[in-house]
Amino acid sequence: MRRAGLVGVPRVRPWSWQAFLLGFVVVAASAALQGVCVALGAKLYFAAFLPSLFVLGIVAGAPAAVFAALLTIPLVWWAFIPPFFEFTPLSSANADSVNLFCLLAVLLIGLADLCRVSMTINGSGGLKSSGESAATNSQ
Repeated sequence: MRRAGLVGVPRVRPWSWQAFLLGFVVVAASAALQGVCVALGAKLYFAAFLPSLFVLGIVAGAPAAVFAALLTIPLVWWAFIPPFFEFTPLSSANADSVNLFCLLAVLLIGLADLCRVSMTINGSGGLKSSGESAATNSQ
């Protein structure tokens, strides 16, 4: 594993089995944290999963984060949306929660991918100058 631009943050190759295993572990840890939140009375079904998707996207890349997001939806539907541990038709409010999670997951994974790319560019010495400014029109 290589070091990222952040000190102490290991990076994993995006399409490796380690990245997808890390995605599975992150979803399991987030589910445990979400279980504690639900036991304390919280009704935000996806609250613990969104920050972990962002961190996973930075550490393991977008494919692992998308895998974790797709794994999260049926897990939350089954384990955290009442009635618990059953797949029942979603109410309109619960369907809106799933849709909002999908939107936020896409935005967070995209942002994490941009952060990962910028850390790679900064780690390799930054952008190289081609001699001409992008604002200069050569015509």
